[in-house]
Amino acid sequence: MRSRVDIKACELGRGLLAGRDIPAGALILGLRGPRFEFDDPIHRRAEGANLLQTGQRTYILLDPPGVFANHSCDPNAGIRGNRRLVALREIREGEEIRFDYSTTMDEEMWTMPCRCGAATCRGTVADFKTLPLEIRRRYLALGIVQGFIARKYSTAV
Repeated sequence: MRSRVDIKACELGRGLLAGRDIPAGALILGLRGPRFEFDDPIHRRAEGANLLQTGQRTYILLDPPGVFANHSCDPNAGIRGNRRLVALREIREGEEIRFDYSTTMDEEMWTMPCRCGAATCRGTVADFKTLPLEIRRRYLALGIVQGFIARKYSTAV
């Protein structure tokens, strides 16, 4: 059986591509990596851009292949349970797997220019609270917002 994901060249450098068709709702992969705290010096180094916020003050430095999942303002995947990358819709073999990084951010510390190319591109990747209200509601309903963020914003939307 073919691998569920492959790391290959893409328009953003390298990306995570579906190695076979992945049905909607399926687990794509578990995200793993060493844990870091909010005040760790890694945040000031280049590798800090690969941190995934998993709690109000905790992060993991993503190991391959998860580190190759790029951002999209119109994602085909999302993170459930803080570390499970799941398909939001059917993802065809060879299609790049992307999630919205803003669903994992609530720190007022990091932003990046967006180059996702989606028709709905917001231009900047920033904290969850910066998303338009309708997008926050959609992501919360899909269950793809980190738990510590969902608890904070579920009553505010």
